[in-house]
Amino acid sequence: MPTDNETMRRIHAVIRAIPRGDVAGYGEVARRAGMPGRARLVARVLSLSEDRTLPWFRVLRSDGRIAFPPAHPLFDEQSQRLRGEGVDVVAGRVGHVHRAISLDEALWGPRA
Repeated sequence: MPTDNETMRRIHAVIRAIPRGDVAGYGEVARRAGMPGRARLVARVLSLSEDRTLPWFRVLRSDGRIAFPPAHPLFDEQSQRLRGEGVDVVAGRVGHVHRAISLDEALWGPRA
């Protein structure tokens, strides 16, 4: 599936908006970009990106794990970059992956 420039621009904008020292899951990035349920698209856009300034390392799996296998060179790079921003990474996992809550959740609490 080809990825258009507008899709890439929106996903890149969301990734750039993740604050230093914070992380977000692929699905959360997709949701914030207006594409809920498109976590794999976010991963694809990141894999195709040639933008060296994009803070790709702030994007993780929804459970806080680094998406690369431990033997992959980017596993170590992502871990080191996150630690350099003060993020606690233990065994390839970050303890807190933020998910912005919806207005309904803010008012009524999470779904049962």
